[in-house]
Amino acid sequence: MDWIENINWEQLLLNAGLIILKLIVTLIVFYIARAIGKRFIRNSFSKAQVKKKMSAGRTKTLQSLTISAFSYVLFFVTLVVVLGIFDINATGLIAGAGVVGLAIGFGAQGLVSDIVTGFFLLLEKQVDVGDYVTAAGYDGVVEEVGLRTMQIRSFDGTLNYVPNREVSSLSNHSRGNMQALVDIAIPYSDNIDNAVSILQTVCDEMKEKNSKIVEGPDVLGVQTFGSAEITLRIIAKTESMEQWAVERDLRKAIKEALDANNENPEITYAEKPQEE
Repeated sequence: MDWIENINWEQLLLNAGLIILKLIVTLIVFYIARAIGKRFIRNSFSKAQVKKKMSAGRTKTLQSLTISAFSYVLFFVTLVVVLGIFDINATGLIAGAGVVGLAIGFGAQGLVSDIVTGFFLLLEKQVDVGDYVTAAGYDGVVEEVGLRTMQIRSFDGTLNYVPNREVSSLSNHSRGNMQALVDIAIPYSDNIDNAVSILQTVCDEMKEKNSKIVEGPDVLGVQTFGSAEITLRIIAKTESMEQWAVERDLRKAIKEALDANNENPEITYAEKPQEE
């Protein structure tokens, strides 16, 4: 027990206090640097958006990616500082990581593939934050494109984290005008010409009221023959992401117009709207 008596408790407590103090200061500096860095990045991209006339989605995408890369670098620097506080040679650890890097290289192929794929997604401007896309079996709006993953919010509210390497193909529904389709089923006993005339009148009025409609709406005519009804199709071109709202407005206006003319329509859903 003599070794316990020989311990300089005062010096030990002083050293422990200094280490704790250094850790606290390091963490405070880390959080301050992160907050200042994020604010600087956001301000820089806000100015670049105005100066270079970048789209809001493109700005958010590049801003998110830059913040992600900055956070990784800042975390690594902070880790090296913390190791130095405990007198751990970070250089030796990095060298050791290089030696074992070959052994774990195959296991890291997925990470490398994520980063490379994400880089080309951004370089080729395939997707921006806010775009409506179909990728890796998910359908929804892109909320974030990072170094490793893409976040897609489905229309039921589910947030899907998709590794970039799984985006083997991507359909971007936000690049160009979209089509709004509405099918109207009327009985065989109704006068087709009269129904078409009523529908086209509604379409003309809708065009005047709704600024989101780019072209149309127009009644194409008879689409299909059913067992007890004839289906008439209406088509319109709308601004991106506005096709569903236009379809809802059309259905409401058509129902009111046909009711006023003593018709008995059955409004059915058309095929999924297609990109122009």
